[in-house]
Amino acid sequence: MGDAAVSEEKVVEATPIAQPEKEEKTEKKSTSTKKAKSRGQSLAIKELQQTKSDSEEELDLFKNNIYIVFVECETPGNIGFLARTMANFGLRNLVLINPPTLTPEAYYQATHGKYIVENALVYPNLNDFYQSKRIDFKIASTGIAGGSYNLSRIPLKPEDLAKSINVNNKIAILFGREGDGLSNKEIEDCDICVSIPTDPTYPILNISHAAAIIFYELFKNKHEFPVEGLEESSHLEKEYLVKDMTDLINSLDIPEHKKKNGLKTFRNIINRAFITGREAHTFKGILRRLKNKIGEQ
Repeated sequence: MGDAAVSEEKVVEATPIAQPEKEEKTEKKSTSTKKAKSRGQSLAIKELQQTKSDSEEELDLFKNNIYIVFVECETPGNIGFLARTMANFGLRNLVLINPPTLTPEAYYQATHGKYIVENALVYPNLNDFYQSKRIDFKIASTGIAGGSYNLSRIPLKPEDLAKSINVNNKIAILFGREGDGLSNKEIEDCDICVSIPTDPTYPILNISHAAAIIFYELFKNKHEFPVEGLEESSHLEKEYLVKDMTDLINSLDIPEHKKKNGLKTFRNIINRAFITGREAHTFKGILRRLKNKIGEQ
């Protein structure tokens, strides 16, 4: 009887002591796991919201900062077709340089892009437009690509242009006349040239077809590099570089036509490279030292 009583007493004392500790640890672990999951879900939601916010901001820049410029269009209907293509890809800034009278055909052919025609900006010439909107980067489109002997027409393909374009800058994409396209002077005034590879037996595309290909590449590849210091150099920064290079070239004892070609080649390299602001600043410092060194000799 005494041994049994002791045994029962031990059971009574031992059983209730260990059990609550186990339950308490389990509860604490469960609560901690729930909190960790909750924090993880909150961070994931924040990251998703931030990504969505960045994408929305980039889309706004894409819509607001790209200007589609139709130079001296000959047929009002083609203005409508171009506006319709713009609407397909979210573009809304249509600029008309010295256009014909906008007949009902322009609005009819635009269909759901009618509002783009209604809000189109009209200028008598390109220079007035460039100055009015403070354009940073000008892109000429051409169906006739150049080579090493036609420096102004050395082109990028649409996909290459789209991968590098910076929608933080104000960008103008020029489309020329239906019959003659853009003039050599208009192309030379641009920073870069874009051309669509086509069969050489019939290289010229209808303007709305060419625009659709370029717009598609721009739309599918719009992105920003989320790294500090990779912002593309501004138009002004590039102009300072060109000015310094002009001074250097002019100091050389070479024929005028070689100076002109040298400067054009430099412009082409700078614009195709899409250099960053930091790179432009560094390059400008080197050019300045070269100018000083030549001046000392």
